[in-house]
Amino acid sequence: MLEAQNISYAHRKFSILEDIDVSVNPGELLVIVGPNGAGKSTLLSVLANEMAAADKDTIYFKKKTFKEWSNRDLAHSKAKFSQSNSADIPLSVQEVVLMGRYPYFSSVPQKADIDAAFTAMEETDVAALASRDYNSLSGGEKQRVHLARVLAQLDNEVENKLVFLDEPLNNLDVLHQHRILHTIKKFTQRGNTAVMVLHDLNLAGQFADRVMLLKKGRIVAHDVPANVFTREIISRVYNFPCTICANPLNHNPLIIFGT
Repeated sequence: MLEAQNISYAHRKFSILEDIDVSVNPGELLVIVGPNGAGKSTLLSVLANEMAAADKDTIYFKKKTFKEWSNRDLAHSKAKFSQSNSADIPLSVQEVVLMGRYPYFSSVPQKADIDAAFTAMEETDVAALASRDYNSLSGGEKQRVHLARVLAQLDNEVENKLVFLDEPLNNLDVLHQHRILHTIKKFTQRGNTAVMVLHDLNLAGQFADRVMLLKKGRIVAHDVPANVFTREIISRVYNFPCTICANPLNHNPLIIFGT
């Protein structure tokens, strides 16, 4: 589905990523974690074709490089949620979500576009805000609106779609953190793929199929959560003591820091 080999990236001769290999299959949720400055968001942007790696032809989506895709087909198959968006968007919530449907209509949205936007707004619990001025919303509400925009973009019949999410849980309360993660899991269970950056290791352990742990631009571990979230690895990478126990609900690793 998504393959990348020997990804390296530098800014003004400062190395940010070094020799990263990524392979994500249809139906998988890969969560990228690591301390501040590990290169998580940079890696996500390189994989999403927003930043150029040292070798542009080392990333394959459905066995094609990004330059082999038409803009229309790529927009129907791939979307990205960024952790920063414009603070001032003088539109209603529904109009912002409909921005995700721009690849589907030229000037006036059709019924299918409006339906897709409404479905996405229901998924992210912002349907009741549809007529509100986007600029009047709280930070968490704005976050959910942009998540709805990304979901609306990928509401189509294309198989094996790919979504990138850069810290999508910022500003969200516990209810909406779990609601969004369940929505992403449903997306992957339909044969699609998600690559997500998270800071909350316990949520990563609960929802991820596989975890990639980065430190200083290199992969420390890349495996199922139980093999990545060990006391030795986490304490060393985060330079802070921890204890690992089994989550009583699903037996995935549960990390308790400071012990």
